[in-house]
Formats: sequence, structure tokens, C-alpha cells
Amino acid sequence: MSLPIELEQEEDGRWIAEVPALPGVMAYGMTKDEATDAVRALALRTLADRVEHGEEVPDEVTDFFTVAA
Repeated sequence: MSLPIELEQEEDGRWIAEVPALPGVMAYGMTKDEATDAVRALALRTLADRVEHGEEVPDEVTDFFTVAA
């Protein structure tokens, strides 16, 4: 499973990270690592919320878990 993260540096020096597969999931950081960590955390919270409410999640995560019989 992989959800790509796009990074871009703003004119003020901050970094913005975005997960295109999850519209609206973007976060700022003073460094690439800070922005990446923040957007990963937000993406996980967003995915958990979608699963909990029966909403659609990207194909990349639908097979993340398997139920053992």
C-alpha cells in the first residue's frame, strides 16, 4: 500500500505536504520532515474517520487488513 505525498516549498520557507488521493489532506511544516509527519498523521486520522463512517477510501488502503478465519 502506498499513498504518495507531494511536497512543495512556499515563498515564506515553509513546506506544504499533500496526499492527492485524499482531497483536503495537506499540512505545513518548517522542514520537509515536519510537513511529511504532519500530513501522514492527518491522512491516518482521515482514513480512520472514513472507515468508521462507512465512507469510501482509496483503493490503495482497502486491502490493508485481512480478516483471519
